[in-house]
Amino acid sequence: MILTVQRLVHTAITDAMRRQYPGVDIPPFVVEVPPNRALGDLAVTVAFQLARPLRKAPKVIAQEVADALGAIPGIARLVVAPNGYLNLYLDRPAFIRPRMRGEVAGLPATPEKTVVEHTAINPNKAAHIGHLRNAALGDTLARVLRFRGGPVEVQNYIDDTGVQVADVIVGFRELERKSIDDVRRIAETTRFDYYCWDLYSRVTEWYAEDSARLEVRAAALHELEHGGTPVSELGALIVDRIVRAHLRTMARLNVSYDLLTYEGDILRLKFWAHAFDILKAQGAVFLQTEGKLAGCWVMRIEAAGTPAVEAEGGDDGGPDNREKVIVRSNGVVTYVGKDIANQFWKFGLLGRDFRYKRFMTQHTGQTLWATTSADSDPAAPPFGRASRIFNVIDSRQMYLQALLSQALRTLGHPREAENSVHFSYEMVALSHATARELGYPPDDDENRKPFVEVSGRKGLGVKVDDMLDLLAAKAAKEVAARNPEFTADECGRVAAQIAVAAIRYFMLKFSRGKLIVFDIEEALSFEGETGPYLQYAAVRAHNILQKLKEREGISEADVLAALDGLACDELSGAGDGTHDLWALTLEASRLDEVVETVIRSLEFAALAKYAFGLAQLFSAFYHKYPIVNEEDRDRKLWRAAGVAYFRAQLTRALALMGIEVPARM
Repeated sequence: MILTVQRLVHTAITDAMRRQYPGVDIPPFVVEVPPNRALGDLAVTVAFQLARPLRKAPKVIAQEVADALGAIPGIARLVVAPNGYLNLYLDRPAFIRPRMRGEVAGLPATPEKTVVEHTAINPNKAAHIGHLRNAALGDTLARVLRFRGGPVEVQNYIDDTGVQVADVIVGFRELERKSIDDVRRIAETTRFDYYCWDLYSRVTEWYAEDSARLEVRAAALHELEHGGTPVSELGALIVDRIVRAHLRTMARLNVSYDLLTYEGDILRLKFWAHAFDILKAQGAVFLQTEGKLAGCWVMRIEAAGTPAVEAEGGDDGGPDNREKVIVRSNGVVTYVGKDIANQFWKFGLLGRDFRYKRFMTQHTGQTLWATTSADSDPAAPPFGRASRIFNVIDSRQMYLQALLSQALRTLGHPREAENSVHFSYEMVALSHATARELGYPPDDDENRKPFVEVSGRKGLGVKVDDMLDLLAAKAAKEVAARNPEFTADECGRVAAQIAVAAIRYFMLKFSRGKLIVFDIEEALSFEGETGPYLQYAAVRAHNILQKLKEREGISEADVLAALDGLACDELSGAGDGTHDLWALTLEASRLDEVVETVIRSLEFAALAKYAFGLAQLFSAFYHKYPIVNEEDRDRKLWRAAGVAYFRAQLTRALALMGIEVPARM
């Protein structure tokens, strides 16, 4: 695509400046794409950066650099603008032909491995809309990293020994008096994740009625961690069934994983015990002997802007000390401690490894592996040992994630600390209209806000599957109205793809730091900045090419094969002075540049907006220029090639966002 040319230009200009200005530090600069073709296809502003150190006008510097430049492959001409810009014009046919044919290789892939950990839904109830943003961001991050090149491993952390699982165990044992066989029958005959959703809410209310009941939770939690009891056996059953339900939900959203990492295995395989010994030996944690945290092993918090001392029960304490409990006074390790052990393992710093088993075959055909405390499958691939780690988790966990980096630095691993990235985001709420449509009754306080917050703990929330079902049902009506010849199955398949596009694009088009207010009608619209609009643009491009084949017998392969023999007036604008085809194809070629920007900024809104802008450019082109009905053969084929390239690049951009393009809409 375009990055290879930009890198070539960057190298050539850098070399020219070094020859022209020996001994002068060359500032970092970018080769950018100007907003319109009158300003060139590529532009460089380095002359402005050199103006002060060289004590020359930018235009003079730009001219000197231009004079020092030799011929650059693929660049037809270079113009020094009056303001000091270096504007470069590509050899259009030589640039676009191989890209339209898919003959241009990308940049060399990095050999360094990246681990992306995302989703990590507590295995105690159905996934809700608040989990959607995490999964959409994490899956898209993995996709763009793979597009860029290099090994990427996607992990999903399963907290099978946490409080939430203990609460569901308490619900079955104390509120419903169910045996493990009873629970197994329920799991086999109901929507188990939905059943546990309601049970979890009831348990929360049961605790609120009498705080002494929290001792029952504490006992269940203790048995979960130590294993080998009826409580831990029940917990394992609950977790397994809920995790499988979550995976089915995520598969509907085109999300897949490489490894499920079970928290219980961190304990059973002594990962935490080993990490704890290391932390104590290096003085990263210490035993507190006084105050609220007496008897606890704690880590002093160094990160600025973090909450003050945390009491053993989880409440914030006084303002003077800044300590985080790693092991409670009763010997129970907090989830922060287990996270530290897991982070060390992911970097290959723990000196030991999990055991692995095949968990299932996913919708992609890919094997999903899981950690285990039993014997390891000898066919398991290597996991962990990453050079960079992205932990996708909401912004409320900022200071806890900072502790992971702090622990790495304290133990003498500054590079790993730098490459331990908290990929944070804000939460998801609902518009009032969407909340009403989903049967979510906002209370009086909610009505005073411009949005409705959700709470899984209170049982007030929207399950992901319910949201997908509603979106698909609405989409199916629109698809049926537009395509009366579709069967019910065809409508259903297309509607499911549209529903996923509506959700995933909505979750990505906003900055990560912005709270999202999800609205069904806005997300599902076929007009405006939405996933369905982008799908429709790609389908329209496909329909144009299909019509060309049906009417004239010219396939897409025929179009691409004919490019070398076509007059280039349509591409160069020599005929009517317009450059709209070139503008569309050049913009389509920028996908790799946009992905590179996204990886640097970790803002997927740039990718979403790029795809939307590209679709708008195509729509304007399509309405302005005939293709199938164009009489001039060369113009017809160039335009058809432009449409084919647009469709291919938009389809790639949508795939990076986990969005499929239906065959018809």
